Amino acid sequence: MKDYDQVIVWLDYFNKNLKKSKGRKLGLARCVFDPSLKELSDAATEAGLDIAETNERARLPRRPYLRSGYISLPKAGRTKGVILGMISKRLVAKRAAKSKKKKKSGDQKP
Repeated sequence: MKDYDQVIVWLDYFNKNLKKSKGRKLGLARCVFDPSLKELSDAATEAGLDIAETNERARLPRRPYLRSGYISLPKAGRTKGVILGMISKRLVAKRAAKSKKKKKSGDQKP
């Protein structure tokens, strides 16, 4: 039975490799390449959202042949679009910081 107080956030919503017809919900600038469930969970907690449930073996209905995974969050008076935006901002920022670290450590050659 559907729980109307919860929002399901699938990993595929933030995957830059997918077309919108395959499940991506946001624009390319607000997505990352192949996000992991851990990254998604961390971004959600950094955004101040409480994770009610995670499932890493679930399959997005638009792509039933691949396992994707999701997290379940309480709505708390916010729309799904607002929640996706909050998570996306943290997810993209973390990836950008991670790639800058790699570049800096790669620049220092003896």
